[in-house]
Amino acid sequence: MIVTDKNHFAGFSPASARNREPISQALMTLLRGNETVLEVGSGTGQHAVYFTEQWPGLQWQPSDIAQQLPLLQANLDTHERHNIDQARLLNLQHAHWADSVMPVDLIYTANTLHIIAWSEVVSLFSQLEKVLRPQGRVIVYGPFRYAQEFTSTSNAEFDAWLKVRNPLSGLRDFEAVNALALAAGLSLLHDIAMPANNQLLVWQKI
Repeated sequence: MIVTDKNHFAGFSPASARNREPISQALMTLLRGNETVLEVGSGTGQHAVYFTEQWPGLQWQPSDIAQQLPLLQANLDTHERHNIDQARLLNLQHAHWADSVMPVDLIYTANTLHIIAWSEVVSLFSQLEKVLRPQGRVIVYGPFRYAQEFTSTSNAEFDAWLKVRNPLSGLRDFEAVNALALAAGLSLLHDIAMPANNQLLVWQKI
């Protein structure tokens, strides 16, 4: 049995609760409000629930790795929304992860690129052409380095903590990620500074 807390989310993430409003404010200028969305690494599902409540016209496909799915789906069941699909398995370690994914207007992922291995970041971008519809967009939220420099002392400390926990994790260089996006046929539309030394990066399929 999965037990939820007072927020009615199992595994409640305070970070997701804090950043959902700033991200929502930024998305107001970026979304039409009727997009089909694939969220990569949905975690507890807090963003899926919040954003589909803000934009009832969105159709949201949550996804995550196998060990996260039971908790994710339990939270989605608790916070039932007509515009959230059943959570699906998506493992970026599988080179052809996109083969079973329906095309979408938008791919959204938050606080994932510094957690997953670089090989998985490469896998994500390498398959985008299969998943994104014409003029589709990719929105990525999280901390990044620029010109191989951290944007704050706290981000440098966070990177060191991540690497102790898992040497394959760590803050990514914006330039390296943008190069992957360019190779995938995407063009950078926005690089928006967010609270707590995070960025919201938006690319569009050319």
